[in-house]
Order: sequence, then structure tokens, then C-alpha cells
Amino acid sequence: MNTSSIMNQYKTVGTESAIDVANPHRLIAMLFTGAKSKIAVARAALDRDDPAAKGEALSKALGIIQYLRASLDPGIDAEFSARLAELYTYMELRLTEANIQNDSEKLREVHDLLSEIEEGWNGIPEEYRA
Repeated sequence: MNTSSIMNQYKTVGTESAIDVANPHRLIAMLFTGAKSKIAVARAALDRDDPAAKGEALSKALGIIQYLRASLDPGIDAEFSARLAELYTYMELRLTEANIQNDSEKLREVHDLLSEIEEGWNGIPEEYRA
């Protein structure tokens, strides 16, 4: 077994362990981190002209954003949830366009949007994190 394979297995176990003990708030925070990480991987793949790696990373980022959209709870604030769902849909469109057009700027835009939402999410006071 090569070193890369061992490191990937270690990362998988570490991530699975973190998920097992994370509360719902932390799980969503992990999704933001994961999506941004996959977008960064896609940007690097685009820079080195590796379309397979770019496509794989964007596919994973899209899946995460779709999960974030599906996880919205309109029961708390229906209008806010609807607006956030629209923003996630916009991000999905921009990632798809970035993939087709090899547009690093669109990748950066989505990364920045996720960072803003993540900042707000992380700013939720501890007593409201259920």
C-alpha cells in the first residue's frame, strides 16, 4: 500500500469520526468547509489543465451545495429559507457554468458566497445551535 493510499484512509477515518460526534450545527459547518475545499481543488485542477480532477471536485462541491439546499428548514423562517435556497441554486448554476467554460472567476465567486454564508452560520450564538 502506498503512502497516498494510507493518508487517504486516515483522512476518511478522521472525517467519519468527526461526523459521528458532531452536532447538527457542526455538521453544516463541515459541509461549508467541504464545499469550499472541493472548489479550491477544482481551481487548482483548472490551473494545471486537469479536466478529470476538475470535474470530480466540482461534482462533489455541487452535491454538497445540493445537500445544503435540501437541508433548509422553512419552518423556522420560510422567507429566509426560500432566499437561501435561491442562492444555493444560483451557486449550482455558477459551478456548472464554471465547469463548462473553464472559468476560475465563477469558482471564486461561489467560494466567496459560501464563505459569507459560513461566516454568518458560525456567528450563531452557542445557545441557538441545536
